[in-house]
Amino acid sequence: MPESDLKVLNAAPPLALPPAHLNSNLILRAHRTNRLNHHEGGHMETQELHRGRLIDHIQLVVQDLPASQDFYAAVLASLDIPMGGKGDGYFWADELFVTSVDSAAALGVLTGRHHLAFQAQDRAMVDSFYKAALAHGGKENGAPGERAYHPGYYAAFVLDPDGNNIEAVYHGEAARSAASVRITF
Repeated sequence: MPESDLKVLNAAPPLALPPAHLNSNLILRAHRTNRLNHHEGGHMETQELHRGRLIDHIQLVVQDLPASQDFYAAVLASLDIPMGGKGDGYFWADELFVTSVDSAAALGVLTGRHHLAFQAQDRAMVDSFYKAALAHGGKENGAPGERAYHPGYYAAFVLDPDGNNIEAVYHGEAARSAASVRITF
């Protein structure tokens, strides 16, 4: 990935990330030092990452909605994430909205290939995600295992029925300030 595609906040120097991990733009907010030296093992030394404040929702437009619904219901269940609902031409869970190509929201255009990484609570959950994905139409794209992105980064990768690169990742032991952000209206 060219460095020009990366956006780094807090005036940190540009990062050179392994292209196998990222297929779209990356935004990282780092406090103090945030560097990746790919030539010396490729791990990121970051003291603090923020999650849950950048992405409001993601829409995937798919060719075969029933196949995608079967796939995502299984992989999200393996991560203890319930489906949120469904309607004519769509389904959703938390921030993820999936619509059929012929739905009004899609305007007749597929979204293309994306990389989404779902959070897992432990290594066993990553393993469960991988098995569920393969059993429900996913294609192998990286068996569960530790990756060199940072110490403790344990992940598995699969391709969903539309070719999106879907990952489950466990970052190792870490303190969470909250289980999730709740919005009530």
